[in-house]
Amino acid sequence: MSTQDETLWWIAIAAGIVVILVVVALLSLLIRYVKVIDRRVAGIRDTLHGTEANTADTALVPVTATRVDAVLAEGLQHHLFLGRVLGKVKS
Repeated sequence: MSTQDETLWWIAIAAGIVVILVVVALLSLLIRYVKVIDRRVAGIRDTLHGTEANTADTALVPVTATRVDAVLAEGLQHHLFLGRVLGKVKS
């Protein structure tokens, strides 16, 4: 084997080592980013579970609204009645 062939082999080995180092660095970055994404997805999942717990009783909103309307209507009837009665008493 000539010295030129040996030099080319050493260059190929060095290039291979550089490629391996770049691949290792890129895979390390990928693993780091995947862990960050996984952690953030877990945070979003926990937030969504909290939202689910906060909105679990929303089925009661229409029932409550109907009852509030009934209370307001009865209050209006009392107001009108007392207005008529007090108006007659004052005059």
